[in-house]
Amino acid sequence: MNKPLRRIAIFCGLLVLALLIRDNWIQYVQADSLKTDNSNRRVGIERYATPRGDIIVDGKAITGSVATKGTDYKYKRTWKNGEMWAPVTGYSSQIVGASQLENLEDGILTGNDDRLFFRNTLDMITGKKKQGGSVVTTFNAAAQKAAFEGLGDKKGAVAAIDPKTGAILALASTPSYDPSAFAGVSQKDGDAFSKLEKDKDKPMLNRALRETYPPGSTFKVVTAAAALENGIVDGIDKATDTPDPYQLPGTRTDLTNQHGKCENATLREALKVSCNTVFGKLSDSVTNEKMIEQAEKFGFNEAELDIPVRAAESVYPVDNRPQNALDGIGQGSNRSTPLQMAMVSAAIANDGKLMKPYMVDQLRASNLDVIESHDPEELSQAVSPETAQKLQEMMETVVNDPGGTGGAAKINAEGVTVGGKTGTAQHGVDNKELPYAWFISYAKLSDGSSPVAVAVVVEDGSANRGEISGGGLAAPIAKSVMQAVINSKK
Repeated sequence: MNKPLRRIAIFCGLLVLALLIRDNWIQYVQADSLKTDNSNRRVGIERYATPRGDIIVDGKAITGSVATKGTDYKYKRTWKNGEMWAPVTGYSSQIVGASQLENLEDGILTGNDDRLFFRNTLDMITGKKKQGGSVVTTFNAAAQKAAFEGLGDKKGAVAAIDPKTGAILALASTPSYDPSAFAGVSQKDGDAFSKLEKDKDKPMLNRALRETYPPGSTFKVVTAAAALENGIVDGIDKATDTPDPYQLPGTRTDLTNQHGKCENATLREALKVSCNTVFGKLSDSVTNEKMIEQAEKFGFNEAELDIPVRAAESVYPVDNRPQNALDGIGQGSNRSTPLQMAMVSAAIANDGKLMKPYMVDQLRASNLDVIESHDPEELSQAVSPETAQKLQEMMETVVNDPGGTGGAAKINAEGVTVGGKTGTAQHGVDNKELPYAWFISYAKLSDGSSPVAVAVVVEDGSANRGEISGGGLAAPIAKSVMQAVINSKK
């Protein structure tokens, strides 16, 4: 063989070798990733070849499937009250994929999860078509409805938790969207999704989990907790050494109060009328390091809180003294999700013990066999039981005493006691934007148990600035959610 032919033969041999290596790489190394890649159309065809299993609330399905025509995708996902439940379920779309529970529990819902292998094998032997399993959630349908309808046409969010277990009872976000609008694969579905993505009001943003806000005066309960836990104050009914106004440390800027007599106010009175001066000074006395430590016990600065949908990180940062003082009243650099502030209220109601929030109670096979159950998990002892009891006294004063800012959340039912805290959070350059209205609360029954803790935030761009308050806009929503949970226990 002459030299040129030999070179060509070697080159061709190398090409064949490269092809064999590539072929084996695809078949064996990349097989699993390619098999599950959403860009692989066969994945979608398989996902929608049979009806998806359902997401369950209070024993009833809030999802379904319908047969489709003229496409390789045989079944399309449907939702009942899609706008109300979208922050919980997410979407499952033939054209853009899936999100939230529809995505995270896709293996169960499609029947492709490895834990369903025996069930699927048995069905194959008996000639039965493969069926998806179901996802049983922790949600209370009445509480979710109260939250969603309470928000109405306002921007905002609600999170409600069972303090004893961490089970999430409600998770509402408005404006919302109907996942059914783009569940298919048509041009119409694609246009609907594109329109939602471009909407300036961000209806697809889960504000309860994924948006962080300045927490405003609701954060004062965390500051009070830090002051009590660190011995900065002796008790909740002793006068604090607080001037009015209070000059922020290291500055010539005075911190003032909106209302109430705050000079040397007791901790109870300061929370009742929401004294900025008292809590700003307390935060400075506690120090930034200890404030961070206390905030983290309540769940702040946790970047990987999965419920199983991942929540955005709520932050209490390293700050200088004047900024830390403002952090203590929720108007500094600290930011929080509604879920996080519900966790704060829940921990206080649960005698200081913070339970990890979760929204999936069970995963079940199509024959209702339980594949996986959730066991409540303690995250931390946020404060001592003694401090929690004092914070409860203070929060109940906010709601029940004349002059308290949270009277709109009071539930006039025998044996029911409500504790709460209002907040009106300023934001924007020079605080020129309309403030956010906050309210956090819990309800206690006559036996001392607490079935629900709630956080509400309202972004109401249509209200007059002077009419925006946590007590006026957010507290009534929290009240209706708490009532719904209490009534469901009867």
